[in-house]
Parts: sequence; C-alpha cells; structure tokens
Amino acid sequence: MRLCSKVSCSRSAAATMTYVHADACVVIGPLARRAEPGAHDLCADHAARLTPPVGWQLIRIDSGQAPPERTHDDLLAIADAVREAAGGPRDSRPADASSGTDGVSRSDGSMPGRKHGHLRIIGDS
Repeated sequence: MRLCSKVSCSRSAAATMTYVHADACVVIGPLARRAEPGAHDLCADHAARLTPPVGWQLIRIDSGQAPPERTHDDLLAIADAVREAAGGPRDSRPADASSGTDGVSRSDGSMPGRKHGHLRIIGDS
C-alpha cells in the first residue's frame, strides 16, 4: 500500500500526479500501478483539492473512464515503430532458414531468432 506523498498525510494514495513542464501542465489521474520517479501519489482529498501553479493548466483524468480502444491501424503503427527502432528487417530469409533450425524451439525453450537487447527479432516466415 502506498501513502499520500503530502507531508504529514498518512492516508492511502488514490491518485497519481505528474507535471509536464514543457506544456506547463499538471496531470492528476488514477493511481499508477507502481511508483515512478517524478510522479507523486496523492490521497483522494489532496487530489481533489490540488490547484496548479499560476499560469499552469490542470488536467484531471477520471479513473472511471474506459481505456482508449486500440484499432488495427494503431497496432500496425506500434509494430512499425518497433521494427524501425530495431533497425528493420536485415534480410528476407525466414527465421528458421537463417538460424539453421526448422522452427522448433531450442532445448532451453527459446525460439530461434536474432537477439536485440531484451527483445528477440524473429524474421517473417
């Protein structure tokens, strides 16, 4: 259980507040799943009474809102961004042909493919 980050408040956190300095904006939304640097957890009372600095905008994101629905185009855009960040496909051979296996997982349970950091790039089959 996380507590409100206001001094001398020992109530349970109910919301998370972040600052977007570039836009002079304070955002108060539902409690984040985990504590993040630069984010402040607030109890319900402090979240409701908070006022932004002079000249700043306050955005309240209601926790009762449904998350935005992802469309097929959104998912394709995410996949393209991941491919671009990984350097794109380097050859057109299928993963099983380039790795020397027939597409079966290895003895350690991993699948064939090139490693890239903590991600594994698997070619088109």
